[in-house]
Amino acid sequence: PRHGPPPAPAAAVAGGRQFEAADAVEHARLAPRLRSGAPSWPPSSAEGAPARGPASSSASSAPATPASRTVYSDRFIPSRTGSNLALFDLAPAPSSSSGSAAAAAPPSPYCALLRAALFGPDTPDRLASSAGASSSSAASPVGSPAGGNIFRFKAEVPRNAKRALFAGGDDQDLLFPGIFTPKGSGPRKIPRSPYKVLDAPALQDDFYLNLVDWSSHNVLSVGLGNCVYLWNACSSKVTKLCDLGADDTVCSVSWAQRGTHLAVGTNQGTVQIWDATRCKRMRTMESHRMRVGALAWNSSLLSSGSRDKNILHHDLRAPEDYVSKLTGHKSEVCGLKWSYDNRQLASGGNDNKLFVWNQHSVQPVLKYTEHTAAVKAIAWSPHLHGLLASGGGTADRCIRFWNTTTNTHLSSMDTGSQVCNLVWSKNVNELVSTHGYSQNQIIVWRYPTMSKLATLTGHTFRVLYLAISPDGQTIVTGAGDETLRFWNVFPSPKSQSSDSLSSIGATSFVRSYIR
Repeated sequence: PRHGPPPAPAAAVAGGRQFEAADAVEHARLAPRLRSGAPSWPPSSAEGAPARGPASSSASSAPATPASRTVYSDRFIPSRTGSNLALFDLAPAPSSSSGSAAAAAPPSPYCALLRAALFGPDTPDRLASSAGASSSSAASPVGSPAGGNIFRFKAEVPRNAKRALFAGGDDQDLLFPGIFTPKGSGPRKIPRSPYKVLDAPALQDDFYLNLVDWSSHNVLSVGLGNCVYLWNACSSKVTKLCDLGADDTVCSVSWAQRGTHLAVGTNQGTVQIWDATRCKRMRTMESHRMRVGALAWNSSLLSSGSRDKNILHHDLRAPEDYVSKLTGHKSEVCGLKWSYDNRQLASGGNDNKLFVWNQHSVQPVLKYTEHTAAVKAIAWSPHLHGLLASGGGTADRCIRFWNTTTNTHLSSMDTGSQVCNLVWSKNVNELVSTHGYSQNQIIVWRYPTMSKLATLTGHTFRVLYLAISPDGQTIVTGAGDETLRFWNVFPSPKSQSSDSLSSIGATSFVRSYIR
């Protein structure tokens, strides 16, 4: 007799095959749910799973075996929104109305300027990218290509961030709203007439000289003939500082940053240092062979430019007359300005060249030759690092802007007349230029659009001299018509009241003599 269990009836075998076929069909139906994170097979009876009849009873009698499960996964699309994995979030929490308003608000001015200075203007906005990623992830279902990131290997850079920091147009206003232009309902009104006029006899009509400067202590210095006079803007008191004698004349004046010492360049090539509080000469340096028409301070270092084509650095702490000589210009040096961080010196000459030097170089590190006339008007921007403006003479008539950080020529504006001086406002992103023949005008420009905010007239000779008050609101202009005119052109700083000009006589028109 045969041993073992009796063979199963044919009906039972057929029923088992039917149950196996049903299992295969059910598994094929539920396979997509496995990929999307659905509960594993078999479903519980609570979910409405049908009873198996005989199959379920046979399964209960068999020993339990671990069920095998196939793990499905998809490709990882390398699109890292905003390039900031620290903000990656699979299931972002729903943001409140206050959070949405905070995310929509523009970044703080400090953060915006710092990001542009350190990482460049093409850096995506971290907050905007993360907020956009969270909102897109929450809005799209799991497993769908949110934002169309399939085959995309980098996040889309915000439109505003693509704009260059120094490019033309109102790019600064788009990148940093409310920083460079005041938030107001309309353009401010600039008075078209000076509020004060001083007669300045013997004020020379010479394009290459710099005879007016305004100190941080609110004292104006003017070179008239062979004398230097000081005018106190608070008390309107006039003081004669020095007299060079009949055989010499004043060619340039420049205040130190502290406002107590004045440098005077002479026609004989000497540079004198005067203590303005005591009206006492402290030092005389005889280094140049010809007249000194340009001076610029850098803390205790004084730079002087001369008709002998050289620029000398005088360290007032050293016993030597000068500590270094800069050579490069082929004609008289008539423009000289240190940058606000005291790291770069810009010089302009009658050779139509604009040079940029660093603190330790004896040869120019940057050379700009686009001007076609003498370059006397030079001004560094107090708002943007490395932004330099320069103006050309009669044959050029252009104001040009340079990025000394990247060594690029940014833009040019044809003014129609000789550019004699340039000065930036410290309170707003605007600048003033003074001009010669034929209108002898003063123009207030808005940067970077270079739109004219005001054109001021009144001088009958070319406006050769320009200085700005320490509060940044008032400019003084001088011309060969032997007058000094005071204009209120810039708004006051936010920390000052609107009547801060009263100390220098802005409330009434006065005409008097400076000596």
